[in-house]
Amino acid sequence: MTTTASRTDTVRDLIDDRLGRFLDQRGGELDFLGPDAAPVRDLMNAQIRGGGKRLRPLFVYWGHRLSADGRDEDGEAVLAAACAVELVHTAALILDDIMDEAPVRRGRPSAHHALAARHERAGWRGDPARFGESAAVLLGLLAFTWADAALLGTGPRLGPALEVFTRLRLEAIGGQYLDLACAARGTADVRQAAHLSLYKTGKYTVERPLHLGHAVAGGGPGVRRLLSAYAAPLGEAFQLRDDVLGVFGDPARTGKPGGLDLLQGKATSLVARTRLLAGPRAAALLDHVRDAEGVAAARELVVSCGALDAVERRIAELADRSAAVLLDGLDLPPDAVDALVELCGSVTRRTS
Repeated sequence: MTTTASRTDTVRDLIDDRLGRFLDQRGGELDFLGPDAAPVRDLMNAQIRGGGKRLRPLFVYWGHRLSADGRDEDGEAVLAAACAVELVHTAALILDDIMDEAPVRRGRPSAHHALAARHERAGWRGDPARFGESAAVLLGLLAFTWADAALLGTGPRLGPALEVFTRLRLEAIGGQYLDLACAARGTADVRQAAHLSLYKTGKYTVERPLHLGHAVAGGGPGVRRLLSAYAAPLGEAFQLRDDVLGVFGDPARTGKPGGLDLLQGKATSLVARTRLLAGPRAAALLDHVRDAEGVAAARELVVSCGALDAVERRIAELADRSAAVLLDGLDLPPDAVDALVELCGSVTRRTS
């Protein structure tokens, strides 16, 4: 008997295989770099193939399956779209690590740190850190460019797919800018934090990938509305889980330093709720987190004021609401419904 988990694992394997084939085809285009081609290829392979849950490509795939309504669709087209989204995500992670000054990603040196180390080992001129950041920006742009090349594989529905894909990238970039601006200003209330997370994460992670799969399938407007109704609460829940992991996540699982959101003064919904519930003492503490002792004190405040419990309840409510949209739907492909309901759990119960 085929389970939802086994179907999802099979789809993830298909996506990984398609990504691998794409990288093998495109890697030769870098030969003009001469002796620098191999290190760039190796680092790009490590960034793209080296782990990750493939959540966004999975939403592309199952959004396509739900929208195809039993029609015999081109499997390569949806896998091409899934790869395009994963390549955009790779670009976003590389650039996000630079902006966050993050030394590690998925338990390994982040791209800019790996490139800085290469500069230092080679004994090149100039500042290794500056070289690492500059070169990593270029690798992010390379992943962004390859994403367009991957999307070409969507074939006759490239036009509608590109429209969704452009919106996905626009919202992700805008959301990241809001993240930087709110952190720089130092204040964001619960409403502002929710608006930021909607565009930085919610639409980018869930809704637009689903819409991309829908566009490749040529789905109707009713299914697109249903996908949005499913995605809205789940996208919020995804970001709230990210907020919790950014404060309480285990570095061994997240691959990032513990309490990083607190150290960087991120304007997350969890932090905004803590400020609301704890009052003036929250600002006095949260605005001055500089070390492990400050992280520990801030974590204690987040728990004691009830903010963590409130966010955990909200996550559970949102996941149930998202699943109910599909379970109440009529005449939907049962395998796609089962997979998307299962993804509600994967998104909200994850530990990394």
